[in-house]
Amino acid sequence: MTRVAEGTYAIGEISRLVELSQRTIRYYEEIGLLHSVRRIENGKRVYTDSDVRRLKFINRLKVLGLSLAEMVELEKIYRKQRNNREILPKLLQILEERAVQIDDRVAQLVALKKEIREYQQRLRDKVLQDRTHEEPGTTGKEMR
Repeated sequence: MTRVAEGTYAIGEISRLVELSQRTIRYYEEIGLLHSVRRIENGKRVYTDSDVRRLKFINRLKVLGLSLAEMVELEKIYRKQRNNREILPKLLQILEERAVQIDDRVAQLVALKKEIREYQQRLRDKVLQDRTHEEPGTTGKEMR
């Protein structure tokens, strides 16, 4: 990997490293999720190992279900306090809300699956009943 300068990465390099598009990385900078981005003489962005860790953390928060707005809110809290004392309880609260939402969704999906299975059985019974009525002299057992 070619570095712009020792300890820094060009946007294409960091994009490949963290598996995010260059546009996404720029967007994160625009909305305030990535603050430490520097520019060299010609205006090109340069990123550090700290930015790599930050982007990987943002990806992890996305996987855990946090919205970008929630991440920006956490970032604003951090920038004011400069420590995790207020962020960690807020993050715990958000994660608890996600866990409850997932539990609710799982319950909805289980109920939906049950409904689908019941409907399938009614359809099977109807198909079997229709076959039995279509062929005089046959029974359902002969059709199986």
